[in-house]
Amino acid sequence: MAFFSIIIPLYNKENFIENTIQSVLSQTFQDFEIIIVNDGSTDKSEEKVLQFKDDRIRYLIKKNEGVSTARNYGIEKSSADFITFLDADDYWYPTFLETMFTNISKLSDQKVFSAAVEFDTSKKVILAQYSIFKTNEDLEIVNYFKASKKESVLWASCAVFHKSVFEKTGSFDTKIKSGEDTDLWIRIGLIYPVVFSWKILARYVYDSKSLSKNNKLIIDNLDLSKFKEAEKTNPDLKYFLDLNRFSLAIKSKLVGEKSLFYKYYNPIDLKKIGWKKRTLLLFPAFALRFLISFKTFLANLGIGSSVFK
Repeated sequence: MAFFSIIIPLYNKENFIENTIQSVLSQTFQDFEIIIVNDGSTDKSEEKVLQFKDDRIRYLIKKNEGVSTARNYGIEKSSADFITFLDADDYWYPTFLETMFTNISKLSDQKVFSAAVEFDTSKKVILAQYSIFKTNEDLEIVNYFKASKKESVLWASCAVFHKSVFEKTGSFDTKIKSGEDTDLWIRIGLIYPVVFSWKILARYVYDSKSLSKNNKLIIDNLDLSKFKEAEKTNPDLKYFLDLNRFSLAIKSKLVGEKSLFYKYYNPIDLKKIGWKKRTLLLFPAFALRFLISFKTFLANLGIGSSVFK
């Protein structure tokens, strides 16, 4: 049995999937299986995958039902105790699995492991900015909500989970079309700490056709109200959820969804999120668009990596 099961959900990524698979095959740690779940691709993705001849690759085909269903299907078919995901347009640096294996061996009582990432913005590669206080150690054991006030310390293409985690928290919510990752990370964060490595081990690769770039999908976004009871007694969760509500409220205003804006705006503890965010919530859509353009320009220069967080 392999040490890692690597699940790659695949939908119309013919221009990326070769590099993604090669980044796995080039790992310095080689005890793994690759489970590629073709989620009804209509381009040449399958042709690209079948070029690889490696007995560790398991290629599965299913009808198109979305990335959550594809990942869950991969979890069901996995044989290893440790599961990791890699989106079909991202890639790992060669020591990703070796580093994760080392960290798992050092902290065998832990179940959730992650590392730093960098983002390809199409113009420049920038480092993710985290809200973790960096010590002299390479590893930090962190509370997910405290550590994710800027970028999330859990990212689908740069995290490893013991299989028992999904048995306890459940897997990806297939009803959610955008924000399904955050929904699961919240459920995991309520139970497990995260072992975070400062080593940059993965890169998010910009794809202009990516599902997450489509603002219309906001209507299918995660339902934060399901955590209503938990946030009453967990101030770290409350603040984390309010940051996400802030971001969703801004996006709602940008797409002209007034009712959605107030759905996300009303539960926010405005005193806690700071005056800058309170002010932005009052801005009209045209002013927000200008600010987004400006912040994107700064991000491409490497100054900050998120627009409204």
